[in-house]
Amino acid sequence: MKIEKIEKFLIRNNIFVVRITTDTGISGIGQTAAWCFPEAVSTVTEKYEKYLIGKNPEDIENIQQYLYRGFPFRGAIISGALSAIDIALWDIKGKIYDTPIWNLLGGKVRDKIRLHGLLGGSIDNSISKDENIRKNASDWAKEGFTALKIDPLPSNYYDLTMDRLISDTRNTVAALREGAGPDVDIILEIHRKLTPMVNIPLAEALQEFNPMFYEDPIQIDSMMSQGELAKRISIPLANGERMHSIWEFRELLTHGGPQYIRPDVGLAGGITQTKKIASIGESFHSALVTHNFLGPILTAASVHIDATIPNFLTQEYSKGDESEENKIFKNSLKREGGYILLPDKPGLGVELDDSLLSENPHEPLDIEGFPPLREDGSVAYSV
Repeated sequence: MKIEKIEKFLIRNNIFVVRITTDTGISGIGQTAAWCFPEAVSTVTEKYEKYLIGKNPEDIENIQQYLYRGFPFRGAIISGALSAIDIALWDIKGKIYDTPIWNLLGGKVRDKIRLHGLLGGSIDNSISKDENIRKNASDWAKEGFTALKIDPLPSNYYDLTMDRLISDTRNTVAALREGAGPDVDIILEIHRKLTPMVNIPLAEALQEFNPMFYEDPIQIDSMMSQGELAKRISIPLANGERMHSIWEFRELLTHGGPQYIRPDVGLAGGITQTKKIASIGESFHSALVTHNFLGPILTAASVHIDATIPNFLTQEYSKGDESEENKIFKNSLKREGGYILLPDKPGLGVELDDSLLSENPHEPLDIEGFPPLREDGSVAYSV
């Protein structure tokens, strides 16, 4: 069996999908999580095509090693392309052997995958933001979710005094905890927005609400800085959605482990490398909390890993997977309350519906407004 054709699809403003087809007609799909630059990932994938055509699609590790080691460049775009290719090759392999991917990764260690929901819901403009969070958290908890996640920072966090930042954030987290109740874990996503010296007192002020973890507190420029911060904050920390390799995760854990690790299968080297990252975390007694918000392909790829690793904790999940917008992906995964059942279709369990491509044309992402600016005109993230 040989790879015969590679197709690239740019969908809407943030999705790149690759489809790899063999000379026997079996095809597989994969997606990148480098959502800001899908065009760049497509260009890198095109560079790889000449090498990939004619290769045995089952030689997944060897293909990834060749593409990763073949050129002296690294980073999100390279790893994003490798991730998409890797997921597509695993999809093909599952279809060759007529079994779900998780069954090729050592078999299952659990029967369903716990989700932490990216809290959304209807917005009632007659009540405050915090009251909306309280109400929606209660609704999600009643639906069966046992973990919920929000970014609790005020929209103008970067221009607030320390006292105002802490008090406003605390009120939001209090609303989340009240709505979720004591039987639901809460997760606080900081999105790399704050300096270490702001994060420490803020985290201490939020400790009373017993968050499962406090995620991505500072910019992901230095593994050493992440580790040092983990040692100084008493609530658990999580990092990793913007990391690209097993070496970055090893260095993170060496400097400040154990932490919760947050690889994104569409950025960290696909299924092949994310499985290795999970093993590195296991050696540090660190649980894996897979990152994803970009739709059914990456959710499915993550779930196949989650099913097979002992140190899995919870899978990030957006109800956007179930929206009309994502009907372009024919998704066989089934959610029951706050869990996804193990996939039972061969391969990934998700297919691209070509008939809907024309309804999802590519439009380059408008980066105006990224990142926010402080009142003095400086970049808010520049720390």
